[in-house]
Amino acid sequence: MTTTLNPRQFAQRCLLAPDWLLLAQGPGREHAVVLDGACFEAVGPLNELRVRYPDLTVIDLPGKLIMPGFVDSHHHLTQAFGKALVFGEPSEIFRRVWVPMESGLTPDMLYLTAKLASLEALRGGFTTVCDAGTRAAEGLDAIARATTEVGLRCVLAQVCNDRRGSEVLDAAPILARAEQHIAGWQGQPLVTPSLAIPIPEIATDAMLHRVSSLCAEAGILFQTHANEHLVAVERSLEQRGLRPVEHLYQAGALGPQALLAHATLLTPDELMMLRDTDSAVSYNPVASAWKGNAVAQAQMMRSLGIRVALGTDGTRSDGFRLLDYAEAAQRFAFGMAVGDSSCGGGWPWLEQGTLGGARVLGLNTGEIAAGKAADFLLVDLDVPELLPSWDLSWELVRLANRDQIQGVFVAGRLRLWQGWPLDWDARALMREVNELAKSVVSQAPIQKIHPDSTRHREAEQERQYRGAAS
Repeated sequence: MTTTLNPRQFAQRCLLAPDWLLLAQGPGREHAVVLDGACFEAVGPLNELRVRYPDLTVIDLPGKLIMPGFVDSHHHLTQAFGKALVFGEPSEIFRRVWVPMESGLTPDMLYLTAKLASLEALRGGFTTVCDAGTRAAEGLDAIARATTEVGLRCVLAQVCNDRRGSEVLDAAPILARAEQHIAGWQGQPLVTPSLAIPIPEIATDAMLHRVSSLCAEAGILFQTHANEHLVAVERSLEQRGLRPVEHLYQAGALGPQALLAHATLLTPDELMMLRDTDSAVSYNPVASAWKGNAVAQAQMMRSLGIRVALGTDGTRSDGFRLLDYAEAAQRFAFGMAVGDSSCGGGWPWLEQGTLGGARVLGLNTGEIAAGKAADFLLVDLDVPELLPSWDLSWELVRLANRDQIQGVFVAGRLRLWQGWPLDWDARALMREVNELAKSVVSQAPIQKIHPDSTRHREAEQERQYRGAAS
């Protein structure tokens, strides 16, 4: 038995024997996995696997947990250059920050911003991200190259709206590009195609229906943002006489292929529309806290049978903190008002961040099971925060930290060890991005409403000084 942990050991076919294994039914002890290539070959009790595979090297992992990698069901990989620009900003920052910044990105810039975002995702324990589509004119190949080089699994969206203000664009070339996108990425090991219309109002009803139908026919996701902000709901009512989810429903764009990002402001009727069409929701609790008007009714959705996955919305790529936010947001928004001290019991948020997310995205990941893709994390449990341990599922939701992630594996390959890649220079990327991002942001016609924190502090001190002087 091997007792000294070395990242090079994981390159060979082996039997991994951690203290804990996070299975679909919950954490288990005395279990092991056989890792062979891109998938798990076998998962079961350690003693049984020892007998079945007597010639395999056993890698003993004392004090460690093997768990599925986190699945980010809603990301914007091309926004990494401007992360802190939106702190403290009011809603609909896409109009004032993201559209101006992303529209000027070249394919080379898209490659670098996507590579930085992919590195951040892996460091946070995410093995899959679902990108909602870029507003840049071209460059999806560059994004895919970046995620693949980093080793991140990616659902990659082609944007397909046919409205530009009051102008209606020719649908034929848009649909042709969509079909090319689907055909070009089908069957790729780490990239899965998707189609997106960022918000329903920027497409005709015919385009909403056709794009969603194309996704249903191809067995891929149709992505859109819906009912994220109060202003978006009101604008939809003014323009269409319908709320966004009602609009999607009337256009025939909902269904098992539909993934709605945010869905924070839903009426009972809209909840029923999602349930009855088997549409899915990406619950983005950090985005709600940072820039939203409301929190999605994720626990209610789960009780109604609506499929829910967790997403970052590009806010912060930290899987464990996302779990904590997912549970806490439900407690603050809904649980406290009715005396619900459990808000799901902890485990649903862990499941929605892993297996539930993989199921929503239609991927063969998210679970430590035979035949599943070997996307998993090696987590150090031998830390003060988790001692003594009484309920590991709850502890992972509330107490675990990103710095406990020792190894990140995607498709059976070790992509990150103790926070850094083994086969490429992440710090060189960081240096390159740091200079480029400053140039990109300085040249983009970005409109910020609030000053940065330093100027905010200065203004506050000035107000206090004037008040004291008077």
